[in-house]
Amino acid sequence: MTASASVTLPSPQVHPLALVEKGAILHNGVVIGPFCHVGANVTLDEGVHLHSHVVVAGHTTIGKRTRIFPFASIGHEPQDLKFRGELSRLEIGEDCTLREGVTVNPGTASGGLLTKIGNRCTILANAHVAHDCQVGDEVILVNNVMLAGHCQIGDCAIMGGGSASHQFVRIGHHAMIGGLAGVENDVIPYGLAMGNRASLAGLNLVGLRRRGFSREAIHELRRAYRLLFAFEGTLTERVEDVASEFSHQEQVGEILQFIRSGGERAICTPRETKDAQA
Repeated sequence: MTASASVTLPSPQVHPLALVEKGAILHNGVVIGPFCHVGANVTLDEGVHLHSHVVVAGHTTIGKRTRIFPFASIGHEPQDLKFRGELSRLEIGEDCTLREGVTVNPGTASGGLLTKIGNRCTILANAHVAHDCQVGDEVILVNNVMLAGHCQIGDCAIMGGGSASHQFVRIGHHAMIGGLAGVENDVIPYGLAMGNRASLAGLNLVGLRRRGFSREAIHELRRAYRLLFAFEGTLTERVEDVASEFSHQEQVGEILQFIRSGGERAICTPRETKDAQA
């Protein structure tokens, strides 16, 4: 067989003790274990594997090769008292892993009627992704992480065990949230936030090195970070100063764009910094 030759996957395998409602779409290679329940408006793409006791409901699409472990509840109506049964959706990408007891809810009318999880995400036991969250690619949510509604989590971000985010919080790509942190403000890309309530504790240097960022890029980020969160002036003034000095640096530009774009929440800053928002 040549490298370009396609592999024919077997027909869906559904355990006799599982319930798949009429209308559900199961692509080749799907495996559904015992005591699973798949709703009528669910689509499972090629190679999806539901281990036992998984429930997938609502207008939910699950991407290729994603694995979901026992007692996960995926796609049931959002935990939002304003929800009135609107047709909303949940999309989970390819090659994701959702471990035991994970709960993910679809969107609401106030958030675009869509909750979306990207590709290659790992969501560990008992984590919760609420309505209208937008989770990027290669995100890791460790055990018992709680995302409130409308949160945005950037690519390659990691949230440590037991951490929680307030509604509408943005967490930038490659950011790291420490275990048990309570995040009530936006965390910049490449940032490290810790504590309850969480404050910025520097850059996610370990993550940057693991992801192959050059020493030069990391050095420039560290210099920009020190200027951006210095004591002098306001955050708005420091953003402009950093923009002037680091106009050539891509990662610094991403941080500045994140701050300038704003959101519902303030910017998470180091604990000793006096001003919490621009």
